[in-house]
Amino acid sequence: MRIAEANTKLDALIEKVEKKGLKAKGIVDDLKELREFALKEEDPLVTKILRFMYEYIGENESFDVQGQYEEDDEGNEYPIEIEDKDNLLYLLTLLKNADHKINREEIKDYRSALKRELY
Repeated sequence: MRIAEANTKLDALIEKVEKKGLKAKGIVDDLKELREFALKEEDPLVTKILRFMYEYIGENESFDVQGQYEEDDEGNEYPIEIEDKDNLLYLLTLLKNADHKINREEIKDYRSALKRELY
């Protein structure tokens, strides 16, 4: 995220999740606030992923989305099993530098996975 206030809010959310995991109060509200910053930044990918994140957490009270994959020698992809807290923290960390090419690709993977789960 490019707006300084958004990064401050994102850092606070990351710290909150690191301490209390998905049981931390206000995660959905924090994600909604971050989405407003993404709208101001006119970044449709980040805007959409933040909406999908808070919808998924609100509906499932978890973040067990299969958004990361590893590839074997033959090119087959397999989802990586990650705990909810670490999965959410990883995606939030990607959002800190959402303009980076590799981060954007991984955010797109999460977007696709969340879209499949939600709709």
